[in-house]
Amino acid sequence: MNEAALQRHLREHFPKENAACEWKEFKNLRHALVGSASSDVISYISAIANMEGGHLVIGVEDATLRIVGIQDFNNQTVDNVRQRLLERCRALDSEAFRVESFTTADTGKTVWVFHIPKHRPRRPVYAHDRAWQRLDDSLVEMRQERLEAILHEAIDVSDWSAQLVEGATLDDLDPQAVALAREKFAEKHRNAPFAAEIADWDLATFLDKAKITIQGQITHTALLLLGKPEACHFLPTLAQITWKLMGEEQAYEHFSPPFLLSTTQVLHRIRNIGYKLFPQNQLLATEVSKYDTRVILEALHNCIAHQDYQLRSRILLTERVDRLVFENAGGFFEGKPEDYFSGEQTPSRYRNPWLTQAMVSLNMIDTMGFGIRTMTLSQRKRYFPLPDYSKSNANKVVLEIYGHVIDENYTRLLLEHQDLPLNTVMLLDRVQKKQPITDDAAAMLRKQGLIEGRKPNYYAAAQIAQTTDNKGDYIRNRAFNDAYYKDTILAYLAQYGSATRRDIDVLILDKLSNVLDEKQKQNKLRNLLHAMSKRDKTIVKRGSSQQGRWTLIGLEKDKV
Repeated sequence: MNEAALQRHLREHFPKENAACEWKEFKNLRHALVGSASSDVISYISAIANMEGGHLVIGVEDATLRIVGIQDFNNQTVDNVRQRLLERCRALDSEAFRVESFTTADTGKTVWVFHIPKHRPRRPVYAHDRAWQRLDDSLVEMRQERLEAILHEAIDVSDWSAQLVEGATLDDLDPQAVALAREKFAEKHRNAPFAAEIADWDLATFLDKAKITIQGQITHTALLLLGKPEACHFLPTLAQITWKLMGEEQAYEHFSPPFLLSTTQVLHRIRNIGYKLFPQNQLLATEVSKYDTRVILEALHNCIAHQDYQLRSRILLTERVDRLVFENAGGFFEGKPEDYFSGEQTPSRYRNPWLTQAMVSLNMIDTMGFGIRTMTLSQRKRYFPLPDYSKSNANKVVLEIYGHVIDENYTRLLLEHQDLPLNTVMLLDRVQKKQPITDDAAAMLRKQGLIEGRKPNYYAAAQIAQTTDNKGDYIRNRAFNDAYYKDTILAYLAQYGSATRRDIDVLILDKLSNVLDEKQKQNKLRNLLHAMSKRDKTIVKRGSSQQGRWTLIGLEKDKV
């Protein structure tokens, strides 16, 4: 396509600037994609998505649509720019967002067109942590009335998992899975008034009663839980659980429906060895399995129940050396995972209501919000880190189940003080994972003598170190006061006369708190030397900045 043909194409498909279309020159992408709020690409993407969706054309002259071309791509390509923009535009629909590139054959000018989907129901799209909209000819931070209009949009309440599957019959269900389903249903309802009748129900009656089929017709739920592998073609989604082993050994395997049987097969792929813990005040070690079978199945069943199947993504279980990572498509549906740790929160709605009802009837999950609490308590009773959802985002839920100790202080504390309140354990768990905690939480833990250090570098305090007999780690984490470091430097200079910066690095850096990283340690030492020379006036540097030597002020040897 030559330049004239491309110009005609652009004028035909993007003829006018409005709330659904923007023309921008952006010849240099170095600061155009992510730059100044309200004037970069991500701000325009947010504004267009927050209306009805539309298009952003770059490499063209504002107001005229004359092609000028992108001249500096700054290593961006049409293939990698999409991922970068999705990372910076929170809540943007990744499935429908795409970038189209045109390069003229005669003049070599490139134009990009960003095709931007409308925001998802009740989900504004953010850039620079703000939602944007177009107001007349200006790009402005979203006004309250527009925000309220988005937040109160009607949501499609249709249940994908309850949809009937045309052409599918009872013959498409796996006999072994159906037999197990009947067994689990009878176990779940053993005290129900109809318990004695379950064995006499025909297949169609049982499946309707278990809320797997609807009036004898096959649903998406029936195929997911009980369907034969060869019946997956009826499902307009990727119905698959993938187990992947990472580390020195690498392997993977895909598992298809019936998921009622597949989860047990996945469980058997996981290497679940014994783990010995050594409490200080006991003669014998405490041995626990690396993973709790109930936790693995709970996590897998939650992935099945809450997966957004319309995103056409597989459920992924990655087995690493020290943890299991479960991933399912779709953000956490109601509230935050931490809301359910205590077991007091009960969800009021589900992404797949029919599927969750069927899984409850087969005793695979509960719908009272106890699943996350069950996993939390299991990890606590086994003295391991708590379930971690911190890597989740708007597009997927990521759950990490640890199968090893992160901080022996934390683990031994749980071993020897099993009466700690759960909320305290949760906070200490965040501290050991180097995750942020609120100022109020830090104050509470500090008041109880459980943590020390400065924000954000909190660590186990002396009380924990003494309780766990791990004083060596505590001393390595604990910082001495500045006077100690200054006295050490002064003593060195008094004995040896002078020191290069390298000499002082060797002398001091390994004595600084291990909570600090290398850059922070260097900054700490630089500040100490500055204070000693400028404020305390106890030392002076002679020579060039690179080759100079530090000496004591007034010492005859400082003439070096």
